[in-house]
Amino acid sequence: MDLENQKRVKEFADEYGAENLIVVLGAAEGEAAGLAAETVTAGDPTFAGPLTGVQLGLLVYHVCEPEMKEEFDEAVYDEQISMMEMVLDIDDIVSEMTAIRDEFCKFL
Repeated sequence: MDLENQKRVKEFADEYGAENLIVVLGAAEGEAAGLAAETVTAGDPTFAGPLTGVQLGLLVYHVCEPEMKEEFDEAVYDEQISMMEMVLDIDDIVSEMTAIRDEFCKFL
């Protein structure tokens, strides 16, 4: 997650309260999604950004996870995301995201 997005997430957490935010990611692979998820839950693991040492514990999902997919209008999801599902390793993404939530999320 780039430094500007880290800054935005931190500002939103400060303004609205971490318990009131859900971060939705769309990375193309589990490892990248997991790194971004870890950043908004446990703090920036690269020690380079505004979330270094900041454990927000935010609730975080990938857009292709079943819990998120249910929240979208089916036609919109099909139009905007379903094509990508064909090339993504959804099981890997779900596994990575679940592990991060289980370990670091404070607001399940």
